[in-house]
Amino acid sequence: MLLTIERVALLKSVPIFANTPGNVLASVAAILKEVVLEPDESLICEGELGDCMYLIIEGRVRVHSDTRTIVELGPGRTVGELAVLDPEPRSASVTTIEETRLFRIDKDVLDEVMDDRPEIAHAILRSLCRRLRETTVKS
Repeated sequence: MLLTIERVALLKSVPIFANTPGNVLASVAAILKEVVLEPDESLICEGELGDCMYLIIEGRVRVHSDTRTIVELGPGRTVGELAVLDPEPRSASVTTIEETRLFRIDKDVLDEVMDDRPEIAHAILRSLCRRLRETTVKS
């Protein structure tokens, strides 16, 4: 279990939170849920309703639809951002490639933070745009 200050440091290293003041991140860090998964475990299932996003702290995940890999992501990246902006069924599945440690952020918590700090919503949108560009180039 990480201390709040360690969680804040990890959040600061993620682009969507990089410009957020430490005191705001401390309140977010206190309510993060830490998740540890073994290799080949399912994190997100395509078609399920989503209500959270994840920050990858250690390890790697594969974002995929059936057997087609869309992208692989590692530390400092996020998955599930669409669900916190638009709670519709998940557009892809996410499976761990190796042992992976993540922080889970629930939609209602992130909504409160984004109300106070709209730059986080902008950063999430930039992250989604970057992912779209990455996957479009690979298609």
